Amino acid sequence: MAQPALQLPSEVWNHVFGYLSPADKFSVRASCKYFKKLVDHGSLWKDWWIVLGFQRGSYNSHFWATLRHRKVTSAVVRSCKVKDFKMLAQSLPALTTLVMDQSSRESLACLKDFPNLKRLAIRSSCSPLLLDPSTVFQPQQLTHLSICDVAFPTLMLDTFISCISQFTNLISLVCHHMRVFEDTTRLVRAIPVCLPKLKHLSLSTEHMPHAIFHSHRPGPGHLEGAHRQAGATSLTSLELLSCIDHSDPEDVMQLVPGLKSLSIMYRVISEGRPAPACRLKTWLSDLPQLSTLVILKSPPVQRYVTSIPATVTSLTLCVAGLSSEDMAAVAVQVPNLLHLHIDSWPSHLGAHVARIPKLFPKLKSLKLRHEHVPEKDFLELHQLQDLEYLEILDGHVRLPEVCGKIQALTNYRLQVTASPQQRDVWSCTCACKVY
Repeated sequence: MAQPALQLPSEVWNHVFGYLSPADKFSVRASCKYFKKLVDHGSLWKDWWIVLGFQRGSYNSHFWATLRHRKVTSAVVRSCKVKDFKMLAQSLPALTTLVMDQSSRESLACLKDFPNLKRLAIRSSCSPLLLDPSTVFQPQQLTHLSICDVAFPTLMLDTFISCISQFTNLISLVCHHMRVFEDTTRLVRAIPVCLPKLKHLSLSTEHMPHAIFHSHRPGPGHLEGAHRQAGATSLTSLELLSCIDHSDPEDVMQLVPGLKSLSIMYRVISEGRPAPACRLKTWLSDLPQLSTLVILKSPPVQRYVTSIPATVTSLTLCVAGLSSEDMAAVAVQVPNLLHLHIDSWPSHLGAHVARIPKLFPKLKSLKLRHEHVPEKDFLELHQLQDLEYLEILDGHVRLPEVCGKIQALTNYRLQVTASPQQRDVWSCTCACKVY
């Protein structure tokens, strides 16, 4: 490399390298020893994860030294061998986030070797696992806990709630496919009370709640007491996967009126069945502070659209058969919408896309499909004066050309991407498949 380039201050190079993707950083790192040293600076790897498979056995000391130099604190482990976890704990003692993609009783016992653990995800266990405060080094230090596809050693929900509630500083809890078949509705009712700092709760089970807070219809006194308890919680985000709308009570959301974010993914109901009562309409009426709403595979939009709070500024609506009338009705309800993800697959929005600038004129970000949308209608999106980000959810041979045209029409202020952003490895795969 030319000498003048080497004489640039390292701070300048670090600033430049900060704009590179991980793949580009690896390429630059391989170009020379000087850049190798600069690229490994910890400031360039703040949000980076290391995925460890241990397929070829142990990693060498140079590998671990590089990770320590980068100050890597997040890891995904795709092994359930005790020796692999022991090596990880010894080599990266500062680790704060750990995802166990494969788990066993033996590997779970190794969690005590990670003294700085704050975020923990346990997934895919073929044998029952019992997670309690004695499992980790400092249970009060844990703020995020995600459990997916893990069998609990007992079907007693009280035991599960008792164990989870001892992680007193949790702010995020994900429980997917826990195989606890008793009244799982009590999770939503009991856990926010037991964990007063909890802000986000995500649930998915084989049997979604028959009654999300009660297995039987409570008396007024019982419900009033539950309301007082729920009002004392910090829960602002609730996610329900595999939901069956008509099986849940209408007063579900009365216990969490302070929700800012609600995500609901429905199970597909077999065709030919009579349309059940739509609980979502009542649920939305009970959430006056809602700002983010995600609805997937729901009953027809017209059955609940009039209850969507006007406070919603971010909306994901993935419902088959969306019509222009549906879009217009939604626009009336959310006049200040800033972020929209709309998808009517397996049907198509088609020429309806051209109406989006008039219906939602304040949009800053938009996600939609391009397939079966006439080019002239797609290019109408340039009229969204505040639009900063456009994500195309499907591909087409002429898509780069069309994206170039709409960018030119917006004087290149619009960022257009035809490929979804890389998934956060912390996020549960259940939710990723949904979204």
